[in-house]
Amino acid sequence: MSYTMTGAVAGAAITGFTAPTYTLTADTSADDNTRQSAVTALGGTQAGVLTHSVSQPFTVRVTRPRSLRVLGKANLNGFIANVGRNTYGVLVRKGVLPLAGQPYQIAIARLEFEIPAGSEIADSANIKGLCSFIGGFLSANAQGIVDTVTSAIL
Repeated sequence: MSYTMTGAVAGAAITGFTAPTYTLTADTSADDNTRQSAVTALGGTQAGVLTHSVSQPFTVRVTRPRSLRVLGKANLNGFIANVGRNTYGVLVRKGVLPLAGQPYQIAIARLEFEIPAGSEIADSANIKGLCSFIGGFLSANAQGIVDTVTSAIL
């Protein structure tokens, strides 16, 4: 998997943050289909943000399917009745305080890609388009996402 799982990652523009960066350090993964890293250092200005600790985790985990699905055979009419999907995921965990003086709770962000088997070969251009769009959309809308999850206004 070609993910930035170690070293510095530039954060998106968020009001109150100046050039945020996050240093990732490889962490133990649950299995061979998972890569995990912990945020061990911060850069730029991002007051109040804490790095990974046992009681207040800050991790990113990327997963691929344990068993990859392949495209099945067409029936007599030339159609493939059931096209399997390969599901890939990104999970970010961040410890947050629900109230001052209370123990940290874990906020979770999940991103999941369900890719129809066979399309990685037959239509890789549109998969690239999907990935390019979601990356740009999340980056361009980082402030809007923050506003929505902190105010519940869509």
